Amino acid sequence: MNKKVNIKKDDNVVVLSGKNRGKKGKVLAVIPKEGKVIVEGVNVVTKHKKPRNQYEKGGLIDQEAPVYVSNVMLVCKKCGKPTRSARKVFEDGSKARVCKKCSEVIDYIKESGE
Repeated sequence: MNKKVNIKKDDNVVVLSGKNRGKKGKVLAVIPKEGKVIVEGVNVVTKHKKPRNQYEKGGLIDQEAPVYVSNVMLVCKKCGKPTRSARKVFEDGSKARVCKKCSEVIDYIKESGE
C-alpha cells in the first residue's frame, strides 16, 4: 500500500511541526510505503553502534530519522517560500510540478514512473 507522496529526493523542505519546527533541509530519502521522508539535519537521533570486526569503529553515531510527509512542506526554488505543489499539463502533453504561489515550474514529471 503506497501512499501518494508529493515530495521527491533532493527537494528542499521546511518542517511544519514538532521539535524541529522551522528547520529547512534537503530530502535524503523518501519512504512512500510509510509516508515518511528523511531530511538532512532534521530529527537527528543517537544510535549506539557496536563494532562488528576489529577494523570497524563502534560508539555513538548521530543519524537522521524519518519524519511524516504531512509535517514537511516543499520550498519553492524561485520565491523561497513554503508552498504546496500542483500538477500542470502543457499543450505538448508534458507534465510538471508547479509552485502554487508564484506558478514557477519546480520540475518536470517523467511519464513512465511518475
